[in-house]
Amino acid sequence: MKRKKFNYKRQEGLAGYVFVLPWIIGFLLFTAGPLLFSLVASFTNYNITSQMDFVGTQNYEKLLFDDQLFWTSLWNTLYYVAFSVPFTTIGAIFLSVLLNQDIPGLRFFRTIYYLPAVLSGVGVYLLWMQLLDPSTGLVNLVLGWLGIEGPNWLFDPEWTKPSLIFMKLWGVGGGMLLYLASLQGVSKSLYEAAQIDGARKWQQFRYITLPMITPVIFFDVVTSLIGGFQIFQEAYVMSNGTGGPVNSLLFYNYYMWNKAFKVFDMGYAMAMSWILFIIVFILTMINLKLAPRWVHYEGEAKR
Repeated sequence: MKRKKFNYKRQEGLAGYVFVLPWIIGFLLFTAGPLLFSLVASFTNYNITSQMDFVGTQNYEKLLFDDQLFWTSLWNTLYYVAFSVPFTTIGAIFLSVLLNQDIPGLRFFRTIYYLPAVLSGVGVYLLWMQLLDPSTGLVNLVLGWLGIEGPNWLFDPEWTKPSLIFMKLWGVGGGMLLYLASLQGVSKSLYEAAQIDGARKWQQFRYITLPMITPVIFFDVVTSLIGGFQIFQEAYVMSNGTGGPVNSLLFYNYYMWNKAFKVFDMGYAMAMSWILFIIVFILTMINLKLAPRWVHYEGEAKR
């Protein structure tokens, strides 16, 4: 009887492995394999076609001590992440709270605000290039009506990155939908109890709404941070492939792409990719470490 039971469990286990085998093969071929290859190639002078000689830590030393554009691209990316992540998070929360009210035409407003999140790609960036045109763009035209002289946006090094952050705020509808779903999951009994205790709207938002949606805020911040470090397409299109005036739009991924596919210094680009991985990994671990201090899960006992 025990032998039959053992054979049955063994067959069941083998069947499970057979079902997950396509995923395992795909992971080894398309994720783990390229990941390991990129780590090895980062210590070589790999140029895609014929050259792949071991050079030790030469790529990393050149990046950290000799390549000024590396630090410029890293600074541009950190600047973008430092402002875009909090602004888009706050904007999405603010918008979701407004659209969580019981007002006429609510579905229409939700659709309108979510629509920019659906639109993406080169067409949107070309549209924003027209909107931010300093002489004929709609943005400066509206600012002129208010008596404000609009900046040169994409033509001024001091305004190029704020231009992209401004454009990013236009697409907070995706995050808004996420927060809206979270807000509608907050128990109404909590608000009723707070009203009985005399809590005002701001107090209800501060002590009930925010704590209850902190898991979604945490998820949004982590994913936005990772996505922010991967910015490339916007800068490439909106700078016409130049990196902007005075390299002000030369973001990390953009510079890495230049090294890999313009000068074919793939080993150098792979070294850059691993440095980026380490930076994002450390920041993610810091977020995970700090999460228990401010992220509240319903029903979880405080330590």
